[in-house]
Amino acid sequence: MSPRTLTVLGAAGVVVAGLGARAALPAPVAGPVGDALYATLVVLLVVAVRPRTSPPAAGVVGFAVCVVIELFQLTGVPVALAERVPAVRLVLGTTFWAPDLLRYAIGAALGGLLCAIVARAGTADAEASVEAFG
Repeated sequence: MSPRTLTVLGAAGVVVAGLGARAALPAPVAGPVGDALYATLVVLLVVAVRPRTSPPAAGVVGFAVCVVIELFQLTGVPVALAERVPAVRLVLGTTFWAPDLLRYAIGAALGGLLCAIVARAGTADAEASVEAFG
């Protein structure tokens, strides 16, 4: 399986885990878990869009995107959008809360780690293919 395919499957798994956490865990636990998984998803999406991004760079970019989105909540625009399209709440959130930034950092680090694992698996597959046909 290609690294991009593995990354997209990982992103789908993160979405399922995030929705599952929201449904199954008590709110005080589901919120932080969901925030971290959100950042993990953003990192995986960075790599899905630009596969040659290194895992550390993807983690930094993913974290930066999450920070920008969190700061965007200070404008009130996400609240207005969520009133019209409720699903926007899942993507942009509505309320700035500084502790979310720490959760995003943890999730982005996890995303970077997952990207490194996928990259290593892709490299191992490529080397095995070369040895098999070389």
